[in-house]
Amino acid sequence: MRIGIDLGGTKIEVLLLDDAGRECFRKRLPTPQGQYDAILQTIKQLVDEAEYHAGQACSVGLGTPGAISPATGLMKNANSVVLNGKPVQQHLEALLQRPVRIENDANCLALSEATDGAAAGGGCVFGVIVGTGTGAGIVIHGKVLTGANAIAGEWGHNPLPWPQPDELPGKPCYCGKHGCIETWLSGVGFAAEYQLATGTTRASADIVRLATTGDAQAEQLLQAYEERMAKSLAHVINILDPDVIVLGGGMSNIQRLYTNVPQRWGRYVFSDQVNTRLVAPHFGDSSGVRGAAWLGTNHLDKNGY
Repeated sequence: MRIGIDLGGTKIEVLLLDDAGRECFRKRLPTPQGQYDAILQTIKQLVDEAEYHAGQACSVGLGTPGAISPATGLMKNANSVVLNGKPVQQHLEALLQRPVRIENDANCLALSEATDGAAAGGGCVFGVIVGTGTGAGIVIHGKVLTGANAIAGEWGHNPLPWPQPDELPGKPCYCGKHGCIETWLSGVGFAAEYQLATGTTRASADIVRLATTGDAQAEQLLQAYEERMAKSLAHVINILDPDVIVLGGGMSNIQRLYTNVPQRWGRYVFSDQVNTRLVAPHFGDSSGVRGAAWLGTNHLDKNGY
């Protein structure tokens, strides 16, 4: 039995999986805003409840939008900013009295889908989150690739490849650069393009709905989005050559992407044939917490945790 925790900015979710990947228990609690100790105690409460249902001690994995810095061992880049600069892993391991595996939420998405989801059987899986931001995780033969700097898969903070003249120098990104892929492919970036073109503020999902009803401006912007995603993923294919790319996040709900993007990316991939598959997540919004649960599978200590 294994426990996964999804630590988000507004909610903390626990999931208990058995060895076959079946869901045995799930619960969500609000994230205590700005209260570091209360967040840790909420995680402990959820782990305790899950183990009560399991009737045994379980491995624990934690997914977070942040990552543990290899240089300091402290949390960095978390949207629950109270966690940043804290030894979250050490504190949780002391509180729970066992090892706790922590990974970025995009890594958890990739691991979930590579283990028993839409990318199952893929030796190399690139799991993308295109939502408020744009991130990704990499799974090689069932194991997360974190990288020497804990940034493996951070394609969103590379520049848009093969840019058109009107795409230069690109919009400013919070990271301090201009023209990052995230500024184009995130839901926020897509909505910003619509506002720039029309002067009207709309959510990305509303813009997609307009395109389906024949709105010419929305359709033009959606085609431009597909082209930018195709170029950006072709860049990944040229470097990583994954078997499967799985999309997550709000923009992954645009069904036409799975047909149109692969039709476009062949012009940019350095190969006479592209066998990489682009797929939707089998577990949807549950992939993150499922991936967190699978984190402990190959990381058991001598006590069985």
